[in-house]
Amino acid sequence: MRRNASAVWKGGFKDGKGAISTDSGALSNTPYSYKARFEDETGTNPEELIAAAHAGCFTMALSLQLDQARLKADSINTTAAVTLEKTEAGFTITAVHLNVIAKVPGASKDAFETAANSAKAGCPVSKVLNARITIKAELEE
Repeated sequence: MRRNASAVWKGGFKDGKGAISTDSGALSNTPYSYKARFEDETGTNPEELIAAAHAGCFTMALSLQLDQARLKADSINTTAAVTLEKTEAGFTITAVHLNVIAKVPGASKDAFETAANSAKAGCPVSKVLNARITIKAELEE
């Protein structure tokens, strides 16, 4: 399986502008720029897209882990916070924090935490990131 996306950029690093698109059409000439990445301009940025990819991947992986434990979630809500820092090597994604709140009838706290940690480790996006990944997993009543 292969998935494709593309980016175009016009202009300099700080004054230029770009657009990101995916073959699926989920993103179509979505604007991004220096100001959208490092300031408050409207548009997306690579770190936000990584956060979205990680949240989506982890959530599906958690659903799989729950299925394998014979549990089914009514809902799983995940946010991913990506930290970009300037290091000696240049700008680096150093950490991702996953925050998940789920409603899973019949799940114990231990079973849910085990599933969440397995999903964190097994999610393909987690595997590709060279960053510290932390998680807060909360089970709703």
